Amino acid sequence: MATAAEGEGRERGRRYWRWSKVDFFPEPSFASWRSYGAALAATVPRLRERVASRSSDAVEAGTLLAESENPLRRCLSWVDLAFLGFGSVVGSGVFVLTGQEARFDAGPAIPLAYAAAGFSALLSSFCYAELATEIPSAGGSFSYLRVELGDIAAFLAAGNILLEAVVGAAGLGRSWTSYLAALLGRDTDALRIHVPALAEGFNLLDPIAVVVLISTSAVAMSGARLTSTLNSLASVVGIVIIAFVMALGFSHFDAGNLAPSFFPFGAAGVFRAAGVVYWSYTGFDMVATMAEETKNPGRDVPLGLISSMSAITLVYCAMSLALVGMQRYSEIDANAAFSVAFSAAGMKWARYIVALGALKGMTSGLLVGALGQARYTTQIARTHMIPPYFALVHPRTGTPIYATIVVTFGAACVAFFSSLDVLASVSSISTLFIFALVAVALLVRRYHVAGKTTAAQLRTFLAFLALVVLSSIGLSVYYNSRYARRWPGYVAFGAGWAAGAAGLALCAEQQRVPKVFGVPLMPWLPALSVATNLFLMGSLGTMAYMRFGICTAAMLVYYVLFGVHATYDVAHSGDSVVDNLELGKVADASTPPA
Repeated sequence: MATAAEGEGRERGRRYWRWSKVDFFPEPSFASWRSYGAALAATVPRLRERVASRSSDAVEAGTLLAESENPLRRCLSWVDLAFLGFGSVVGSGVFVLTGQEARFDAGPAIPLAYAAAGFSALLSSFCYAELATEIPSAGGSFSYLRVELGDIAAFLAAGNILLEAVVGAAGLGRSWTSYLAALLGRDTDALRIHVPALAEGFNLLDPIAVVVLISTSAVAMSGARLTSTLNSLASVVGIVIIAFVMALGFSHFDAGNLAPSFFPFGAAGVFRAAGVVYWSYTGFDMVATMAEETKNPGRDVPLGLISSMSAITLVYCAMSLALVGMQRYSEIDANAAFSVAFSAAGMKWARYIVALGALKGMTSGLLVGALGQARYTTQIARTHMIPPYFALVHPRTGTPIYATIVVTFGAACVAFFSSLDVLASVSSISTLFIFALVAVALLVRRYHVAGKTTAAQLRTFLAFLALVVLSSIGLSVYYNSRYARRWPGYVAFGAGWAAGAAGLALCAEQQRVPKVFGVPLMPWLPALSVATNLFLMGSLGTMAYMRFGICTAAMLVYYVLFGVHATYDVAHSGDSVVDNLELGKVADASTPPA
């Protein structure tokens, strides 16, 4: 039976605008400093328990919704999701990174870099599509990993999701300022404030990026339906501009610009570029976070995800080919490639069209990003890995306003100081890491069901899965080693991966059949997704790994000091969450605001 204090807490919970310690730290471990000290002393056994814990489909897509007090609203179709996918992905990446990577890494072969990155992203989108239809939760990959790989893997993904959200939004904000300057006919850094006392890469302050981030987030907070409508209209304009840019570019195409060598930096340069331009594809996973607000997730999410990613890959390859055909790669401007290329071809006026298209793409990316990032944050907060205060959904707008504010604040702080080259590598490695984990989670979901899979079946599955993962890592390491020019290593690691995937297909027994949409060519497609994501991770530089390692270490410190204790308390709170559901803590969408 609920106590009077608990009843009063529920009554308070119906008022959205509030601020108290219990809203942020409601768990017993944080009731007092003495309680917290006792919790820290019990860290090791609590960690052991949380490592072994698993969530369920029903909890992620049902029970946890109580923590938000009000529901997210089901108002989106597959067409909305397709436009959201297009809007979230086609931002600054193709306009900024194409020139940078063509000039310094891939040369005329930059379309192949986009094709490789797009192929990997498309494989991941298939994995996301199946999992989103099975677990239609706002948490996206975080929820999938909680169910299949457990709390620790989900927490590491959560930290990287939030890192990607902050860094990705900051990168778009910085690019917005650069292209606004180009539209005004000025240098790309002309609208930033130079502070010589700060370190290189952090010494160009960008107040315009901060204003843009706050403005787009304010729109996202007003409602998913309004944001989707605005994004769809903007995407139509963007498609027209992109078509114009490609038509103009191919009309000045000179095959001589692809000579004398199509691969001036070798295959290694193409894969290095693929690892960086993968940032241009980030954002499609935001579509999966909208499953909770989709009218028919089983049909709409796969259609929206796969159709948008297929179209985007073709567009990126065509745009990059137009660029290197219009201007020799060694003459491409790394900061404003398309604008400068058109100017060199005698079409200075076209740079304004390019800048307008880039600004449109970045604005759409920020709008959709604000939607998806807040949904990720909401689900993470529902589990109490971060304070549950950020899980609250506003009763009138049906959006998680607090979650949107905290991500926007972080992105604005980063965007104010950090340059784009610093941000791109950090975002890419976090994204690739999460996508690889999601592919592994899908394999686990198909081949292991607690209480059904026998010990022998589990051993067989884990052995072949380990062979797939270790061979993929080995191939990536070998390719980036001093032995990269020798073929025996590729044969050995390739054979190991093929043996692992074939073993899963022939020797391991699938334990679960998808209810609506299933990834084709199981287990080959998700196994290939693991390999491509890990391979592209290996193509990134040492500095990206150093930043990734530092961020991961900070995440683990936070988990040991806070996350493990909060989630442990929730897991041992009896049926409190179920009680909240039964008492109607989740209000009906039609309930008027308190």
